[in-house]
Amino acid sequence: MKKIEAIIKPFKLEEVKEALAEIGVEGMTVSEVKGFGRQKGHTEIYRGSEYTVDFLPKIKLEIVLTDNLVDQAVGAIVKAAKTGKIGDGKVFVSAVEDAIRIRTDEHGDKAV
Repeated sequence: MKKIEAIIKPFKLEEVKEALAEIGVEGMTVSEVKGFGRQKGHTEIYRGSEYTVDFLPKIKLEIVLTDNLVDQAVGAIVKAAKTGKIGDGKVFVSAVEDAIRIRTDEHGDKAV
């Protein structure tokens, strides 16, 4: 099993969700987060004063999948989230040792 964590632009969430549904991904956790990468935020003017917005709003997706779906899921996320502009985000893939479904006490792939 693998865990995919993707940081994407907020307006791309629906496209990514639809792309993942098309390949059979049934569940995910979505969080509203703030952060910055190479873009280092931006400056804005509010009531005549300039200030720096260091942390930009992003969406974080967390998905745990069986190994056979990981490459398809990563491809779907990248394709759907890409705008070609700075700040499109990142995808991280890490190993998951075990998963337990609390309701049924199932372990491993069955719990996912």
